[in-house]
Amino acid sequence: MAKLTREEVMAYHKGGKVAVKLPKDLKTKEDLCLAYTPGVAQAVLAIAEDPEAVYACTAKPNLVAVVSDGTAILGLGDRGAAASIPVMEGKAVLFKSFGDVDAWPVPLAHCRKDGLDTGKTDPERVIAAVKALAPQYGGVNLEDIASPACFEIEDRLDAELDIPVFHDDQWGTAVISLSGVMNYAKLAGKALSELKIVMNGAGAAGIRICEMCKAAGVQNITMCDSKGVISTDRTDLNAYKAKHAVAPGPKTLKEALVGADVFIGVSAANVLTGEDVKKMGAFPAIFAMANPDPEIDPAIVAEALKDRTYIMVTGRSDYPNQINNVLGFPYLFRGALDVRARTINKEMKVAAAEALAALAQQPVPAEVQALYPNETLTFGTGYIIPKPFDRRLFVEVSYAVAEAAVKTGVAQLKVDLKAYRADLERRNAVRG
Repeated sequence: MAKLTREEVMAYHKGGKVAVKLPKDLKTKEDLCLAYTPGVAQAVLAIAEDPEAVYACTAKPNLVAVVSDGTAILGLGDRGAAASIPVMEGKAVLFKSFGDVDAWPVPLAHCRKDGLDTGKTDPERVIAAVKALAPQYGGVNLEDIASPACFEIEDRLDAELDIPVFHDDQWGTAVISLSGVMNYAKLAGKALSELKIVMNGAGAAGIRICEMCKAAGVQNITMCDSKGVISTDRTDLNAYKAKHAVAPGPKTLKEALVGADVFIGVSAANVLTGEDVKKMGAFPAIFAMANPDPEIDPAIVAEALKDRTYIMVTGRSDYPNQINNVLGFPYLFRGALDVRARTINKEMKVAAAEALAALAQQPVPAEVQALYPNETLTFGTGYIIPKPFDRRLFVEVSYAVAEAAVKTGVAQLKVDLKAYRADLERRNAVRG
């Protein structure tokens, strides 16, 4: 893939990436009366009499707020609410393009403890702001909010609102990573409970990846941060890290990695060497997901493990097996919105990961293979995660999420799942 120039990027972003496209005509005097006064009064009264009517006569059921305070903008750090807008617009584009979910950027200023552009995230201000705007939206996608405030914000909003609240930086990466781990286990001929996993990075994504892996059945996970292994003898751990502390043993990442089946990195570039991966298990999987530069360059891994079979995963689109969040959040919300789920629970997230893993095991349609002429998209070490432009994702992942919502009792609509799957297939066939 050719490197993009600044001029190309800025030309693409000129004028923004989102706009309002009206689903109803407004061409006549009658249309005007229906859309606004006097006709709109009837819709107002209907909602006032029955709050559930908001789902029948507003955009709420298919509208997601993409919320950020700009404190952790994808690899660029704290750049402020206004600077987050291009990313939030991009997220809205992905929601619509892949999941047919309408989404709108909601950058939040005045959510700092020390003022507009200084200090750290104030969870109370973010929570209050999101709760105030929630009546318009069927779901809330939190984005680029720094750790550890992001944990409290999501947990509180999820508990206090009756619509799905999902922090993609935490759970999106976790869902896709879990699908890759599931398929690694299948290729290795091991149960998830038999895997030895070592992680580097204990921020929002790292904590949630660990939780997702454990929810799916992984039992042996050692997590490391910048100070080394997160163990029970450390006194500097926050509450989120402490939940995943292991018994005292190896002190460093390199020591912990010896004999490991899987390395999962959501940390920093070049923390591993070829000698480190050589000391992993006989069939290692390296999930080096730091962007733009991974924890170890794939070329270094290829040289170090040239005599062994291994799996290489990154967060980059120019390598096979990319962990790309667009494989998750559009369909997690699609399924959740369609059954009006109150939340996106662990079971729904695991179901999404299982659906992704299963899809990667299926033959790839010719039109998908044509988009990736330099890759062989056959289930194996070079292909354990589906590609973003595989249109089957819309049906398979959305359905799995909705089914899990129904089965766990968080769906607020009565749903005939067989009919719902047929409807997803119909919608997938006609959408642009």
